[in-house]
Amino acid sequence: MTGPGGTGDEMTGDAGSPVRATLPVASGRATWRALVRAAAAHGGLTLGTVLLTCVAGIGVVAGPVLLGQVVDTVRAGSTSALVPLLVGLGAAVVLTAVFTGWSLREAQRLGATISADLREEVLAAALTLPAPVLEEVGHGDVASRVTEDVEYFVESVPVGAAVFTSAITVLWSATGFAVLDWRLALAFLTVLPVYAVGLRWYLPRAAPIYARERRLAADRSGVILQTLHGLSTVRAYGTGPLQTGRIERAGADNLAAAVAARGLFSRFGLFTNGAEAVGLCALIVVGHLLVGAQATTVGAVTAAALLFHRLFGPLGILLMSFDDVQRAGAALARMVGVTATPRADLPAHPGPDGPVTVRVRGLGHSYDGVRPVLTDVELVVPAGTSLAVVGASGAGKTTLAALIGGAFPAATGHTDLVTDAGTVTVGRLGEDELRSWVGIVTQETHVFSGSVRADVTLAAPDRSEAQLRAALALVGADTWVDALPEGLDTLIGGGGHALTAVQVQQLALARIALRDPPVVILDEATAEAGSAGARQLESAAGAVLRGRTAVVVAHRLTQARACDAIAVLAHGRVVELGSHDDLVARGGRYATLWSTWSRG
Repeated sequence: MTGPGGTGDEMTGDAGSPVRATLPVASGRATWRALVRAAAAHGGLTLGTVLLTCVAGIGVVAGPVLLGQVVDTVRAGSTSALVPLLVGLGAAVVLTAVFTGWSLREAQRLGATISADLREEVLAAALTLPAPVLEEVGHGDVASRVTEDVEYFVESVPVGAAVFTSAITVLWSATGFAVLDWRLALAFLTVLPVYAVGLRWYLPRAAPIYARERRLAADRSGVILQTLHGLSTVRAYGTGPLQTGRIERAGADNLAAAVAARGLFSRFGLFTNGAEAVGLCALIVVGHLLVGAQATTVGAVTAAALLFHRLFGPLGILLMSFDDVQRAGAALARMVGVTATPRADLPAHPGPDGPVTVRVRGLGHSYDGVRPVLTDVELVVPAGTSLAVVGASGAGKTTLAALIGGAFPAATGHTDLVTDAGTVTVGRLGEDELRSWVGIVTQETHVFSGSVRADVTLAAPDRSEAQLRAALALVGADTWVDALPEGLDTLIGGGGHALTAVQVQQLALARIALRDPPVVILDEATAEAGSAGARQLESAAGAVLRGRTAVVVAHRLTQARACDAIAVLAHGRVVELGSHDDLVARGGRYATLWSTWSRG
């Protein structure tokens, strides 16, 4: 459907941009739980990665310690003990290189596996979001979470692997300092206050900045998607410069947030460099005093200095990766937020078991809580009959169709589906249950990449070949489908065989025929076709609607004339209701519309 915005009554902000809610963002605790759960699902790989990293960390400590012993041995003039130490040092270097590379590769593999699981989980959750939620938050927020946020998180996997291995290395190195001399370990700890001050300054500022940067990226995506989806309207009203300005402002806001985040991180780098200088100076001074007092050896001080020097890399990775970690954390929180979006716990209802009557009771709606789009709409569409909804642009036609179809909840009133077995309210049906009752075809259809067969049977995967061909024949698509290079197996969509607007709508109607719901809503489903194509689609739509209860938002009054009854909307209210002949005879709004239409 064209969505709420099609009525011209969507809530807008000061700049004219839609004001929408957003999906929830997971808390830090919930994000960590999701990450740990994903790692636990691959326990063997996780355990192996930890063990390999620990072995590599031992090697990092062993090298400087052995070199310190070499220094003390040389100073003592004991050449006999030198050879075993050199052999051990060489072995430590080789094994450290092997296990460091191996552990880093396994850490990256673990990270890639976890990110793949999370990506699939988030995408699955996004694809099953309730239609009312999608209508409320808009496509931009959802699209940015399953594309840009996923991309940011996936790109952070190598960084995450390096952070993990660096953390293990730092822990083993701290143990090495304690083994060499506890006073040297205290000298090493002088870096902690500098790091603590830096982190205390950086972290409270970083989290909101990166969260804002991701939110503004979602806003930018939303503006771009809205412009692309409404491109024909933008061109028709000449609002290209206005939309371009909105995109530029959204992009500039996002860029400013990204620059602010980078500037903050650059200032944080001053603390890390200062900590390295403080720590190395402390080690040299303390070592000099201890050696002078003969409280430790030159070799021990040498080993401690080398250990600290080797920590420049891991410590730098840990601290300088906060930029990427914060960005990835903000992206992951938004991803996990998709999976945490609440779903209504609705009771199960039996499917339709016969013809369905649609009853609209006191339906009203407003997107901003101030301006009503629909007001107290009362309609009854008897089972097996059709109702056309007509009116000027902005009258509320698309909103009415969306509410009847359960796309989002009404502010007031409700829609009932009545059968001989009882009455079911649309708002109390789950997504899958609702689609077994009501099918919707809009003017904004989509061709999925794949074969014609896969595109149509998406609505009902269990249907047979004969049922598929019958549905295509019903809408007049069988002839051109058979003429395709590979018939039903011809690839369409992105990179596939190009289809005309009429053919795309025929496939959409065929899906409805294959799904076979008792109630069908057509929202200007023939509006995009030319005159000849519209007649073809009207014929196809008539075939699909035959025997079903139908609500038709009619762009062409010839389609309205074919319906059993017509409702005329004006300013969100039903102002006329009756058959085509009755309304023409009354000489009211519909009669004026019909007269204008008939004159061409």
